[in-house]
Amino acid sequence: MIRERGKVSIVGAGPGDPELITLKAIRAIENAEVVLYDYLVNKELLGYCKPDCQIVYVGKKNKQHTYPQEEINKMLIEFGLSGKKIARLKGGDPFVFGRGAEEILGLQEHDIEFEVIPGITAGVAVPGAAGIPVTLRNVASSVAFFTGHQCENHKTEIQWDKIAAGIDTLVFYMGVAQAPRIVRNLMANGRKPETPVAMIRWGTLPEQEVMKGTLENIVAKMEQHDFKPPAIFIVGEVVAYSEQLSPLINQMAKTEI
Repeated sequence: MIRERGKVSIVGAGPGDPELITLKAIRAIENAEVVLYDYLVNKELLGYCKPDCQIVYVGKKNKQHTYPQEEINKMLIEFGLSGKKIARLKGGDPFVFGRGAEEILGLQEHDIEFEVIPGITAGVAVPGAAGIPVTLRNVASSVAFFTGHQCENHKTEIQWDKIAAGIDTLVFYMGVAQAPRIVRNLMANGRKPETPVAMIRWGTLPEQEVMKGTLENIVAKMEQHDFKPPAIFIVGEVVAYSEQLSPLINQMAKTEI
């Protein structure tokens, strides 16, 4: 008997705190026969897996890839063709720098059923956990999200001249390694050196660290304290309001550097 093709759930696992995940995502994990999870997925979420669930780590960390993306795509297709229910867990939201669309395109080519379960993206949740609103009336009415990783495809390279002065709040994912380049390009294109900024490491978790500064001094502070990824980099006047809001939003332990 030939088993029917399976179904792949592309699941947003949220920004880190295991409680910041949707009920639909939990149900997908509970029903899965195979779970593939990334580096930034909180391992506590694997507690929802069935005892006989096959769990596969496919994470990427600092350019150290357990599996290249092409191999992950292939694994999803193979599991899908075998008729199994698969939960593909991704940190944050699958469609925000999560390469979820790439994985779905491969599934479509093989006529494998899939669903997308959105998650809370780190670019909003992490600043919020540190008391930084990405928008604020009369201060910031626009916000944009970027990947800190420089892409080899120049068609998607950031247009620094447009964002430096045209957007109130800038949020850079994976921004630690590229912080010097980000800072340099923003100031070269008109962003004031005294603009408040924040680097937030392990956001929403008890070990969360927040480093504040300005465009002018943040790189030196990072070097001084040997600040490591993963972190979100926020640029904009909203960062200054964290002094007022952070004590009120103090949901968990945090360290300010």
